[in-house]
Amino acid sequence: MNPEASRCLLCKKPKCALDGCPVHTPIPECMLLYRQGRLEEAGRLLFRNNPLSAVTSLVCDWKQFCYGHCVLNVKKIPVRWYEIEQEISGSYLMTHRLERQSLDLTGDRIAIVGAGPVGLAAAVWLYEAGAEVTLYDANPRMGGVLRYGIPAFRLDKKYCDAFEDMFADAGIEFHGGVEVGRDILLAELSASYDAVLLGAGAEKPATLRIPGEERAVQALAYLKDPSAFQLGQKVIVIGGGNVAMDACRTAVRQGCDTWVYYRKTFENMPANPLEVEEAKADGVQFKVFQAPVEVKEGGVVFRDCENVQPEDGGRVVTRIIDGTDHLVPCDTLITAISEKPDFKIFGKMPVLLNEWGWPELSQSQKVEGLSNVWVAGDFCLGPKTVVEAVASARKACDGIMAALPDVHLTR
Repeated sequence: MNPEASRCLLCKKPKCALDGCPVHTPIPECMLLYRQGRLEEAGRLLFRNNPLSAVTSLVCDWKQFCYGHCVLNVKKIPVRWYEIEQEISGSYLMTHRLERQSLDLTGDRIAIVGAGPVGLAAAVWLYEAGAEVTLYDANPRMGGVLRYGIPAFRLDKKYCDAFEDMFADAGIEFHGGVEVGRDILLAELSASYDAVLLGAGAEKPATLRIPGEERAVQALAYLKDPSAFQLGQKVIVIGGGNVAMDACRTAVRQGCDTWVYYRKTFENMPANPLEVEEAKADGVQFKVFQAPVEVKEGGVVFRDCENVQPEDGGRVVTRIIDGTDHLVPCDTLITAISEKPDFKIFGKMPVLLNEWGWPELSQSQKVEGLSNVWVAGDFCLGPKTVVEAVASARKACDGIMAALPDVHLTR
């Protein structure tokens, strides 16, 4: 037994679960089962709450979520629950087979677009509720970012394989290599299924909007198949998020002299702080307060930045310093600044958009203007963490299960 279990206080109102965890993992209940040696029961409880528990326990930002909200942070000795969760869930997933938990959605046919974190979790919950589930994904195999984005040194692909085996055993259909919006229209799926859930990831990269940007390599494309790229000796990665950390840690493993350039400070980086520290330990070097202004053959022109405190005492802003341009030589520039969903998937469907060009959504994440299409994950959150995507999938599934009787009446 992991000795961390004995340190848990089994709080009556656990901040780790209620305030810290997006999916509200029942940590005290599972911790007690673990102490009692009832690992199968603990695994079942974790899986039903979060089918991706085995994954999130490995790639979660624990300092932001459970670990960061443990009451023992007061004494600076928070419980490493994620270690115990991985021990329980990692083995449970490998042997688990799906079973119908209810018959609420018997006869209902539901299409899920995207077989990443949202799609995998939603398929489990909707299948267990009795629905006939079909998954569509542009990639040939299941997993989405788990298989094609997060490097194997962070997440073993055996977890994606386990879902493939589980779904095949349950009769959940999977159509890989099918891009909705190109190979089949979303309107066709909406007409053919009782409900459609869009759970594809944010794969439309943001642009730097600087001259020569076309010379750069997009991080998501690189992470999908690193062996397809000849990076050369020196690599610069621009960005400070988790995708940037995955890209730089992958490049350094390919023997490259790898640098991360970021326009703000380490404190401003949206990446998991643990990932930043591990990147440093891997040999990645960092340069902060650097903004790219032009990509040239053989290097990138950067301009220095600085933090400025407004006179009115407002929030500190980062300012680019004119006249500080300098060329930094490199063989390859990898950009990992942000991504967003591709809303072209809606085609000519009568979707209501807000002022930022995102679909208007109901409380249950149903797309306003459409009768039976819901969204989850990046399609409503933007690029967030895996566990936040799962929480979003739960909300959409609850909305689908509550609304399907009304959908039938209007079809």
